[in-house]
Amino acid sequence: MICADQFRADFVGANGENPSTKTPNIDALAARGVNFGKAVCNQPLCSPSRISFLTSMNATKTGVWKLNLEPNHSFPTIANCLKQAGYSTNFIGKWHVSAGKDAAGKPQRGWIPPGPSRSGFDDRWEGANVLEVVSHPTEGDYWDNGGTNIGFKNQYRVDFITDRAVQFLEEKHDKPWLLFLSQLEPHQQNDVDAMVPPNRYAKDYDDPFIPQDLRDLPGNWRSRIGGYYGCVQAIDDCVGRVMSTLEKTGQLENTIVVFFSDHGCHFRTRMGEYKRSPHEAALRVPLIFAGPGFDQGMKLDELVSLLDLTPTLLDGCGVQVPSNMQGKTMKPLMSDSAARKAWNSTVYIQISESMVGRAIRTKDWMFSVHDPEGKPNEDSYSKTYEDFAMYQLGSDPYQKLNLIGRPEYKDMANHLREELKNRIVSNGEPEPVIKPIHYFV
Repeated sequence: MICADQFRADFVGANGENPSTKTPNIDALAARGVNFGKAVCNQPLCSPSRISFLTSMNATKTGVWKLNLEPNHSFPTIANCLKQAGYSTNFIGKWHVSAGKDAAGKPQRGWIPPGPSRSGFDDRWEGANVLEVVSHPTEGDYWDNGGTNIGFKNQYRVDFITDRAVQFLEEKHDKPWLLFLSQLEPHQQNDVDAMVPPNRYAKDYDDPFIPQDLRDLPGNWRSRIGGYYGCVQAIDDCVGRVMSTLEKTGQLENTIVVFFSDHGCHFRTRMGEYKRSPHEAALRVPLIFAGPGFDQGMKLDELVSLLDLTPTLLDGCGVQVPSNMQGKTMKPLMSDSAARKAWNSTVYIQISESMVGRAIRTKDWMFSVHDPEGKPNEDSYSKTYEDFAMYQLGSDPYQKLNLIGRPEYKDMANHLREELKNRIVSNGEPEPVIKPIHYFV
């Protein structure tokens, strides 16, 4: 599992949406395997998204509906399931799943000691809980499996973490293994609020293509997007090194590789945020499977979500999917036209920290609500919401025209509102009142 934090799906060259991006290794992975071109996350924020794809459960169910919360460890994760099936379970890089506090209640942004907070990655856990706080792009703290801070200096962070993954792959393994390789880039370096590329790509993107969802809106993309492109290319280098190491060590043909992101990025063009909003640029993520059972050379356009990642990977490994997981295996979509027709292309989405919000994404629509009186850092849900946004994605893929409140779309809004209410209830939250916005006639 290779996760790149805050990586936009349209920056994958194989998706054919961006002439400036350079991702030959990710593109080769997509050409070999299955590229789920319309995948979205279920919570556009690091910790909630990560626990969601690890458990295949919505964020509020796990208890991690915002940053710095500890998940409910009674729910199985991908690591728990594969460990029971005889795999070693290993993690390298940025974690950001635990509460980030030690036994004394102090911030624990570095090493996570053995125990439930590792969510089943018990054989090797190295890196840092909140990597962006304890390191910078070319130096910082980094803990090995035993808790020793081995740090790094004068080396680009992505390259250092890739070195650690290569070292793992080159070791002799006496059992099948799972590796969750989690890179921070192209996420911004928080304390300077900038995407910092490696020196080798620092001047390569002075006048790049600007995605259409950004170009007409204010935000900080003008000063940040060149660095973002460079970070994306560094991630592609990582994927290339992983794949070449698997080939060199004779493991490539017997290894399933998944490349994905936890959420997207809209460069503060929406609600002043990089993510944390019900907009396509924050929600849509790359999701590519390759390896045994997935080497199909196809791109699928069914709407899927990161809740489906763990069930699909378990299915690919021949391991039973726990019944309480909310996602579904995507493997039938690869070969069964009837399964594609029957696939439920509605994704339920939760928003926190910027607002107390809920949304659904269908094949053609995005509909979202919020509680204007809610406390985004205190309330995990609300009993009362009101309309926030509705976009017709077929005619407005870049979400430039909010249709909420327009009388000609009242019936569609009513339909989507009821569907969203059903999803909220089925997720175990109280049935809410959702107030329609006033429709002028």
